Amino acid sequence: MAAGRDDSDAPPSAGPRAAFDASNDAVAVVSGTGVVVGWTRGAEALLGYSGPEVVGRSAAPLLAMPGDPARVAGVADRCRAGVGWNGLIPLRHRDGTRIEVDLRVSASFPLGTDECFLISAREQRLRWTMGQSVLDSLLTRSPVGMAVMDLDLRYIWLNDTLESLGGVPRDQRLGRRPSDVLPGMHADTIEALMREVLTTGVPITDHEYAGWSWSDPHRQHAYSTSFFPLLDADNSVTGVCYMVLDVTERWNARRLLALINEAGTSIGRTLDVLRTAQELADFAVPRFADFVVVDLLEPVLSAEGQGTWLSDAGPALAKPVMRRAGMSSAREGCPEAVARIGDKVEFAPPPHSLALLVSGEPVFIPVLDPDGHRWGGEQPARAARLREFGMHSLISVPMRARNTTLGLTTFVRSLNPAPFHQDDVLLARELVARAALCVDNARRYTREHTAAVTLQRSLLPHALTGGTALEVASYYLPADATGGVGGDWFDVIPLSGARVGLVVGDVVGHGISAAATMGRLRTAVQTLADMEMPPDELLAHLDDLVLRLSEEETGEGTGEGAEHRAVTTFLGATCLYAVYDPVTRRCSMARAGHPPPVVVSPDGQVRFPELPAGPPLGLGGMAFEATEIEIAENSLLGLFTDGLIEGSDQDIDRGMARLGQVLSRSGTDLGTLCETAVRELVPVPQPDDIALLLARTHTLDPDHVVSWEVPLDPAAVGELRDRATRQVTAWGLADLVMTTELIVSELVTNAIRYATPPIRLRLLRDARLTCEVSDASSTAPRLRHARSTDEGGRGLFLVAQLAHRWGSRYTSQGKIIWAEQEIRSHR
Repeated sequence: MAAGRDDSDAPPSAGPRAAFDASNDAVAVVSGTGVVVGWTRGAEALLGYSGPEVVGRSAAPLLAMPGDPARVAGVADRCRAGVGWNGLIPLRHRDGTRIEVDLRVSASFPLGTDECFLISAREQRLRWTMGQSVLDSLLTRSPVGMAVMDLDLRYIWLNDTLESLGGVPRDQRLGRRPSDVLPGMHADTIEALMREVLTTGVPITDHEYAGWSWSDPHRQHAYSTSFFPLLDADNSVTGVCYMVLDVTERWNARRLLALINEAGTSIGRTLDVLRTAQELADFAVPRFADFVVVDLLEPVLSAEGQGTWLSDAGPALAKPVMRRAGMSSAREGCPEAVARIGDKVEFAPPPHSLALLVSGEPVFIPVLDPDGHRWGGEQPARAARLREFGMHSLISVPMRARNTTLGLTTFVRSLNPAPFHQDDVLLARELVARAALCVDNARRYTREHTAAVTLQRSLLPHALTGGTALEVASYYLPADATGGVGGDWFDVIPLSGARVGLVVGDVVGHGISAAATMGRLRTAVQTLADMEMPPDELLAHLDDLVLRLSEEETGEGTGEGAEHRAVTTFLGATCLYAVYDPVTRRCSMARAGHPPPVVVSPDGQVRFPELPAGPPLGLGGMAFEATEIEIAENSLLGLFTDGLIEGSDQDIDRGMARLGQVLSRSGTDLGTLCETAVRELVPVPQPDDIALLLARTHTLDPDHVVSWEVPLDPAAVGELRDRATRQVTAWGLADLVMTTELIVSELVTNAIRYATPPIRLRLLRDARLTCEVSDASSTAPRLRHARSTDEGGRGLFLVAQLAHRWGSRYTSQGKIIWAEQEIRSHR
């Protein structure tokens, strides 16, 4: 072991092998006499000898070099001194090949009676070296553009890739600065970065920018640049290396994603078709195009049903009608446009027909030719605008969503000199697809919303009239003030005897379901009121109805599939019903979980009558109580829902006090007062619907009411008939004398014959002429159709034929049978 490189004079930790890792090395134990006493599998793998072949034999045959006893003795002495030795030694493999190994000999140690040394070896791997030709080829043909700049930022060397990227020949660059030869390539910024590297010595990597180059002057490219200083032997900065990589594809992909993400927050912010179309046009200008128009099929802009659609399932229409829904231009006022917003348009870019709306494929015209045959012959007006404003590149993309064509969006460039490229078509498709989905959502919402609003408007009263008993006004404000749908309702119901029924209610929830429920309850109230039910009894029947509706909603019952129905939220409502009598000036009312009404006297005094609260409708099993109050003439009676008085502080008492203050103002007509009260109490959008019904009370003139006691004597019928005839004549209703005479005769005769005294006849002249006969019995009258042989039974049938309407109602003293006749206005 005397030949090879000897590192015995080096410090123990010097060199790259100082931290020698022997975990994977060949290891052997050799005695001081050179005999192998230990052999590992690593040694067997390195030299090919098994343990039995070498153990107990001399290690000298393993050396592939002549023996050097003096050197071996020197190494042994060094190791006995506890220092160890390492060096490069050639060994011979079992197959005779020569192996260069890095050999390390440990300090000596005793093993039994022998002195031994631990020897480890690692095969020396040759390192690959790069020739100058390889290095030149690497620098010259690298896909990364590279250049070396001196301290004045002048080109010293550049490779072929950088020359082709910039499009400026090498001989025009050498000795010159980037700002001298690369206009439009952010040369000033690049030079500033290189100066920073020269000053700080800190490299700058992956600086991206976009610009134009002479190699491709019609398309903008994106580049990633890196700079690092060049140092000489004494670490002095001698220049800067400049590396460039074309990252246009990556840049465009990021730009596409960024624009699409931005479009998601800018397009479709409202459920309005026209707003969404305009948002698309505004977003694309000037980010993507200089002029954008959005044309939608006419049915998309219509709220009435589906209209006529283009779909994959149906044939293409020859000329579908489109209208301009949105447009935007980099020029003020959109002078390029032939049609304005709302105008009818029939535009498809030549040479394509309107069938492109069905195909869904974009039309890409990188270079527009306004003087082409199709433009000049088919669309001369547009061809003239193309020439006038220099529009030179176009992309038209059909707007499609959910297998339905909605319209066409066209992007045009004029001020931007760069034409559209194929990559831009992808971006245009993504923008239009995003907008098309928003447009489709908007038109679906508009259609459903219009249907809901139409339903609610059809369910609410179109005109309110309180006759001569009340002057009425109302105001309704849904939670969505832009035309939303809610469950609040109100009504004014004419009753017999010049009385008027007032009702206000609030259904739980919002939307079309609440509106439909409201319509059912309003119809039920009208029916029950027409049956002359008092307020408490009416609410009891209404409560039963809500219970049945709730059972339907929650799927209760035993019908087929009932066990599979989903249980939904409890369907509930509140209601207040009042009946005002202008003859007695008394008002009977009852409420079901609803706020009490407000009464403002003629002198401005405000009070909220104390009514039993009653449970909300739909709970069942609980009674409702009615209260009767007297109201002075020209008083103001207000019925409202809780949304009006809750306010932002949710304090009902304060809300009611504020309502009373507003309604106590004098000198304001009822309609204006109604609207003012809502606007002042709810100045901002509120989470609940609001309904307010105001009624100014009037008293029926005493001269328009007469009554007489009816004795239990059939002979009295003639006298009462004469009195009634004279009174009707005195009221100037001579044309009603004959019918009144017959009605009074029949009603009084029936009362004398079948009723219980006391009996009374009353005539009221209001909007109609009413004849009433009251008695103390509770027997219901029955309308019969008498046979030709019957001697009686035609009384009520005759009354029904002569009167405009007739009926009966029950009081605490008995019942009243009444009949009304129309008073023609020209009389």
